[in-house]
Amino acid sequence: MGFWIFMLLMDLIIPFTMIGFGRHFIKSTPKEINALSGYRTSMSMKNQDTWDFAHKYCGKIWYTCGLILLPVTVLCLLLAIGKSIDFVGTAGGIICGAQLIPLAGSVIPTEIALNKIFDKNGKRR
Repeated sequence: MGFWIFMLLMDLIIPFTMIGFGRHFIKSTPKEINALSGYRTSMSMKNQDTWDFAHKYCGKIWYTCGLILLPVTVLCLLLAIGKSIDFVGTAGGIICGAQLIPLAGSVIPTEIALNKIFDKNGKRR
């Protein structure tokens, strides 16, 4: 049971991170465009307008996905209660890998939205 609790806690890191950063980016973006923190793509870093838009848009995606992933993660790991350590570890690894899809995949809809709203120079259409 101890390993199951450990795996649950580890697998909840990604959903809680998505919820926390998502909520933060919806409310406020990093003040200055920088190469160290935040949503950094060539399109999002064109100007302050694209920077702010990208953070708010991606923040909404992360927040929503995090809220969905949280109960799904718990429910999936509930199915592993009482199973072997190998099973729990494998299940936890698969869940973590699946969580990375919306985490990294959020770039695709964000870039599509940026390209719909802004031209290639970062000016609103």
